Amino acid sequence: MRRYRLSDHGAIENLAIVEAASPEPGPGEAVVRMRAASLNPRDLMVIIGPSPYGPRPGLTPLSDGAGEVLRVGPGVTRVRPGDRVVASFRPGWIDGPLEAAAIAGDLGGGGDGVLAEEVRLPAAALVRLPDEVGFEAAASLPCAAVTAWRALDAPRLPADATVLVQGTGGVSLFALQLAVARGCRVIATTSSPARAARLRALGAETVIDRTTFPDWDAQVLAATGGRGADRIVEVGGPGTLPKSFAAAAYGGEIGLVGLLSDPMDRVSPLPVMSRMLTLRGVLVGSRADLEAVVAEVAAGRPAPVIDSVFDFDDAPAALRRLQAHEQVGKIVVRI
Repeated sequence: MRRYRLSDHGAIENLAIVEAASPEPGPGEAVVRMRAASLNPRDLMVIIGPSPYGPRPGLTPLSDGAGEVLRVGPGVTRVRPGDRVVASFRPGWIDGPLEAAAIAGDLGGGGDGVLAEEVRLPAAALVRLPDEVGFEAAASLPCAAVTAWRALDAPRLPADATVLVQGTGGVSLFALQLAVARGCRVIATTSSPARAARLRALGAETVIDRTTFPDWDAQVLAATGGRGADRIVEVGGPGTLPKSFAAAAYGGEIGLVGLLSDPMDRVSPLPVMSRMLTLRGVLVGSRADLEAVVAEVAAGRPAPVIDSVFDFDDAPAALRRLQAHEQVGKIVVRI
């Protein structure tokens, strides 16, 4: 079988296809014939840097993928050959609170990922797919959709909430769709009229162009009669967090999921106190969260937004599209 291998940290050009032996499953493991994988900004960090895992020469990247079970090892009853499955981003986190030890096994970072024709995985990390969910849609879920699910605290999201999302990346679009499906009002920020039109088509009631209105926090307050947003999905990090503080309703909740802006900026905690906000860090989610998201997608809430699909041989071009910030939604590699 073929897999991508990162010869050295620092450049997409260091990623190449190599021939490898077909893996055999050990106890508690399954071998999956991958059919699709999707890209996340974190994948660029792993390949180019700065990587939270450190340099990983020889790594097969990408965390999000779906396919068919080929073989299972001794003791595996959760899945069987022929099952259509999607892999959890963090195989060691099944449910409940996150334990620090689970992070070491993150796919495509702490260990090998899914940009390969065949992948050996812990069977406990796999979620079976209903017929309504195709491989490409499923591959878009483990990181972005699960992160959006937890950032919104979706099981507790009230139908009358006002939700603020930022931009048109995978997490933001999934959060928008999940909130709209629950009857929430969604306010979105963006940087172009074309992207604003896409956000409105997906259900955003108010779209704020942050190039025209750099004080978008004031625009959020104006759109809500001075009240602010009940839930905010914060993907920018320290560079945009102060504006999210100002745009939040008293008692609002902010899910901090990204650091797309300068992570070295200093942020005062005073607004968290003065507005009685809840600021929650989000590190993707558990297998149980992925199961919940798969069920939502099977019911059509949401339908993943696929920006583009690249062939396996063209995976570096897919990564360059991600690097150029050209996408709206998820970039998928068909394997």
